[in-house]
Amino acid sequence: MAVNNKSSQNEERLEKAWMRRALALARKAYGQTSPNPMVGALVVRSGKIVGEGYHHMAGQPHAEIEALKDAISRNERTQGATLVVTLEPCSTHGRTPPCTEAIIQAGIKRVIAGACDPNPRHEGRGFDVLTKAGVEVTRGVESQACAELNRCFNHWIVTHTPYVTLKCAMTLDGRIATATGESKWITGPAARRETMRLRRGAEAVLVGVNTVIQDDPRLTVRDLGKGRGHQPWRILLDPTARIPLSAGLLNDEFRERTVVVVGTSAKRTRIVELQKRVEVLCIGSEGRELALRDLMRHLGQREIMHLLIEGGGETHSHFVKTRLVNEVCFFYAPKILGGLGARRGVGGLGAEGKNDFMFLNNVSTKLLGGDLLVRGLCQPGV
Repeated sequence: MAVNNKSSQNEERLEKAWMRRALALARKAYGQTSPNPMVGALVVRSGKIVGEGYHHMAGQPHAEIEALKDAISRNERTQGATLVVTLEPCSTHGRTPPCTEAIIQAGIKRVIAGACDPNPRHEGRGFDVLTKAGVEVTRGVESQACAELNRCFNHWIVTHTPYVTLKCAMTLDGRIATATGESKWITGPAARRETMRLRRGAEAVLVGVNTVIQDDPRLTVRDLGKGRGHQPWRILLDPTARIPLSAGLLNDEFRERTVVVVGTSAKRTRIVELQKRVEVLCIGSEGRELALRDLMRHLGQREIMHLLIEGGGETHSHFVKTRLVNEVCFFYAPKILGGLGARRGVGGLGAEGKNDFMFLNNVSTKLLGGDLLVRGLCQPGV
């Protein structure tokens, strides 16, 4: 019995090691697979990895197909082999044929999977197809890591709205700018590189009009090399359409990926001027503020899975108050600004009592040069 237990433990450790390798492959496509999830896969024969692959981008072969093709290119047989994959293989025809068909045709004997398909309409269907075809299925290996890999996709596919990350760079006392609006640069180069990484993983970046008037940001991924995905959509909240027509967002080479969101009170003549440059989206209002839930549904329909919010304080406050934030990334610089007039990372009137607090869990910290990144998930329903 002890020998069998030891053998089982060794097999479990090996399966986890394979899955971690598949996860590493999947992460190579960070920021490139939208609106599909990141997926990595291996073909294993006699305990040896003989094929590897990952999903590169939508419309291209899925990870399972890439791994099978890699094994064949190495003159390795797939008949009787094991396939390790981070996500349940698809069983429906989308942009590409079902992976379950290819797995069965390749003669795969066993499939080791990490996460189940998060789509309620498809969850477990791929496993059922494989099991009925005589393929042994083991699921749940490194399941948490596999699910977290596609946290944004999982949220979008279930809710049909974007996963929202609120990013803010602040001094230790929570200020994002001086009373006169000066804000460059609060954090250092390492923190700014991390911001570029966050942008690369988002389909859209959102700011409020005050940020544009004050800073004239471009909101682009500046280290985006060839084959590294595309620039995110740039969403500007501008209820009364007062953005200066000279703003960089309206005139640079990415203006076709810019959307100005206005309210019903915006002047028609102003909207027409903006439409000559960029797309304009008109949504309703909730009091003096835009109806953000309507905006989220619209962005979800546009296959925007991950929305990164980058300012300013009043925009942050509106999303926090509406309980639309899923995750926060707060960068703290070792500086103190002070002053009643200095601008805060989260503005508005703030919480009236402890029941209005936004609580975080899964909080982590990371030093980036001299700055500190605090990251946490917003508790649902709190």
